[in-house]
Amino acid sequence: MKVSEIRERSNDDLEQLARDLTRKLWQTRFENQTNQLDDTSQIRKLRRDVARVKTVLTERHRQQAPQEQE
Repeated sequence: MKVSEIRERSNDDLEQLARDLTRKLWQTRFENQTNQLDDTSQIRKLRRDVARVKTVLTERHRQQAPQEQE
């Protein structure tokens, strides 16, 4: 998933996406431990996607915080 695709989504969509990706990451790790996962690079990709989504959410929250203090 590209950052440009992530930035196009709303905050609610991003929070839902973060939950879904985290759940999928957990399932993928479980499959890896039970030797059912063929593509182990999928774990790394999911971890990075979760980090990208959380980074964009944090940026947006920080932009809104100074405006709320004024």
